[in-house]
Amino acid sequence: MTKNTLKLSLKPNEKLYLNGAVIRVDRKVTLELLNDVQFLLENHVLQPEDASTPLRQLYFILQVMLMNPQGAVEACEMFRRSLPLMLANFTDERIRTALKNVDRMVGEDKVFDALRAIRALYPLEKAILSGVETDASPVQAEDAKRPLAMGAH
Repeated sequence: MTKNTLKLSLKPNEKLYLNGAVIRVDRKVTLELLNDVQFLLENHVLQPEDASTPLRQLYFILQVMLMNPQGAVEACEMFRRSLPLMLANFTDERIRTALKNVDRMVGEDKVFDALRAIRALYPLEKAILSGVETDASPVQAEDAKRPLAMGAH
């Protein structure tokens, strides 16, 4: 196996978004990707109506870059406008550090890794937005009260 090889196991009727193409398999199948490609598994696709928090909105923007290469430039511009707003409004250093890493990953064209990093922040964001303490530390009061992005509730 080469360094870039990745095996994906798909269930019947599952979709895979690969370099902008939507692929649906009719039976259980394992695909082996032999080079670097942009892909997204169906169970990681966020529907527009579910992009209801700042991090989910950021995730949705990056998702567009993978699923719609024709709209990638516009999505990247939107990401570049949104990220500084989030960094300015989140005071939790765990989220700020992770968002800086997401920015680096996007700059290195590792959008899939950036999406994974954002998904890992969902529980922390939920705790901040609800004002609940997290495992590591109490939620900072400023984070619980601030609107974190335009359109966020």
